[in-house]
Amino acid sequence: MKLLRYGPKGQEKPGLLDADGQVRDLSNVLADITPETLSPQGLAALRALDVAALPVVRSPGRLGVPYSGVGKFLAVGLNYSDHAAEAGLAAPSEPVLFTKWENCLNGPNDPVVLPKGAVKGDWEVELGFVIGTTARYVPLESALDYVAGYCIVNDVSEREYQIERGGTWDKGKGFDTFGPVGPWLVTTDEIRDPQRLGMWLDVNGVRRQTGNTSTMIFNVAYLVHYMSQFATLRPGDLVTTGTPPGVGMGHKPPLYLKPGDVMRLGIDGLGEQTQEVVAYDTHWLD
Repeated sequence: MKLLRYGPKGQEKPGLLDADGQVRDLSNVLADITPETLSPQGLAALRALDVAALPVVRSPGRLGVPYSGVGKFLAVGLNYSDHAAEAGLAAPSEPVLFTKWENCLNGPNDPVVLPKGAVKGDWEVELGFVIGTTARYVPLESALDYVAGYCIVNDVSEREYQIERGGTWDKGKGFDTFGPVGPWLVTTDEIRDPQRLGMWLDVNGVRRQTGNTSTMIFNVAYLVHYMSQFATLRPGDLVTTGTPPGVGMGHKPPLYLKPGDVMRLGIDGLGEQTQEVVAYDTHWLD
């Protein structure tokens, strides 16, 4: 299934994308798509529905984050060997973990706002996965059983904030709008192997990133296993898993985002996102 939420920000309705690419309304079945919906029992109930009997949404308009109630928004850095090389860093021996804050969550096609004084805004197409079952000390061999589905994440970053201003990476990763998610949450039955997905990102129509999840240093199963040693992962927790080469910081000379730029990105089977970059505007954000 491809689960989604559509409508104005803060007023999203639940839906799904059918086999013909039409949005179907789930409002008569669910008040919203929540972490409870993403449990094995919740997803089984949705799979039992007669999709053809659900109302078609002719003009869904804006898409929001595909589910509500995102808990932890965790991220993995330097998880592609060729991206680590372009950053001039050795491939890590253990996953590099950081957080993206809940306030950065954004619809897949909503504008991305550069913070005041930002000079090094950057893009990162990434595979995200969402936890569907509480995970604590998970064995590696069963780790994928704890995943409800997959989605695209653009791990938008401000490199000066991230790297040059001391402390952890988090403050360069968590500004408002720096976490576009979607367009859909695709359940695991449609993604048989998350380690064989092509991915790409364009800026202003120019291809900047091309990669494949097969080159991840730590795959999805290992990340579930590893993270569950340090924190209990709960339904609705979102993990974004790193980016292939081609980020702005890695170009020579570096390329950074400016107002008016348009990012377009996609992953096999997970759809596409498009975001226009805009300058900070307190009235817009409020």
